[in-house]
Parts: sequence; structure tokens; C-alpha cells
Amino acid sequence: MSQRIVVTGTDTGIGKTVFSAGLADLLGANYWKPIQAGLERETDAELVARLGSLSPDRIIPELYRLRTPVSPHQSAEIDGVRIEPESLNVPDTGERPLVIEGAGGLMVPLRGDTLYIDVFERWRLPIVLCASTALGTINHSLLSIEALRTRQIPILGIAFIGEPNAETQIAIREIGRARWLGRLPWLSPLAADTLQAAFKTSFRADQFKQ
Repeated sequence: MSQRIVVTGTDTGIGKTVFSAGLADLLGANYWKPIQAGLERETDAELVARLGSLSPDRIIPELYRLRTPVSPHQSAEIDGVRIEPESLNVPDTGERPLVIEGAGGLMVPLRGDTLYIDVFERWRLPIVLCASTALGTINHSLLSIEALRTRQIPILGIAFIGEPNAETQIAIREIGRARWLGRLPWLSPLAADTLQAAFKTSFRADQFKQ
């Protein structure tokens, strides 16, 4: 079985799609976002393909493509679609690794009775938790770590995103007893070459082996 990693975050909009692009490039992996909510702008899969320099065959099509950029359960309701969580089965990518990106945080609802963490619990795949370094991240990060551990979902480690914040990063690592994978800084300009260079500086491929 090829290496399969789930990328989730402590919140929405913290940069986990950019992180997923860099990780897919670093590992030579395919990319899959099971549910895409919001189609008017560049989708997450399109962004990952562009920033990670992934060829079309390395992008696994979304299972659900929803128009409105809100929580999947609300977007599905607007579109008249019922998300069936049991249909979210990890695709076989042969020997090539696979990076799977969730939506928002762990407790994002897919429908009224199912959260994303319920799907992660069924998959039992190693999780990379992306955490901002901004104010408030200690609480969000420790709650996310606690939720994963309560359900016995393996945590591969924490990837910080943003400006350096040593005290915050140390607190999360020590209190949460979680492995620090590295920190991805904000990039300007944000492009395939700058992301690749930042990843090579901040992360190592062997860190993502369980």
C-alpha cells in the first residue's frame, strides 16, 4: 500500500491547501480533495496543481463539487445534493503516495449527522495537523489534538504556517505532546518555485513517514 497522508487544519483559511501543494511536490504524491465547496474561483485542486507543479494525472477528481464556498453540509443543501459519507473511500494510487486534504477543521459537518472527523476515524490514516502561528492557535491546536487522540486517529505531526512564534510553537508541541514537522512561512510572491524552495528548507520527506 502506498503512503497516504491526510492534511487537516485547526481552522479554515490557514494555508493547508498551499501546504498540501508543497507536500505533494515534496513526496511526489497524488492529491485528492474529496469535497470541494466553491467553484467560481480557482478550486483547491487547481491551486495545488499550479503551486505543486502536479500534472493532471496526479490530481484525483473530487467526489463532490459544490458551488457555494461555505461548509460542505450547507453548500450541499443549497445545491440539492446529499453527501453520503460512506462513499468517501480512499482511492488506490498504486505505488505513488497520496495527499488527502479535508475541508476547514476536524468538526466541519458534511451533513447533519456526520463530521469530517467521523470519516477520518473510519480511514485511520496518519494526520498532519496544520496550525497557524497567530493568536488563538494554542487553544485551537490543543483541542484538535485532543479530538484526534480521543478517537485514536494517528497524528503524524504538527505543521505550523505563518510567521515564527517560538513560545506558541513550543507550547503546542509540549502540552500537546505532538511532533513538530516544521514551519511554512507566508510567501511573497506565492508561486511554485518559492513554495518548493520553502518546503525544501523547512521540511524533509522522511519526516512524513509513519
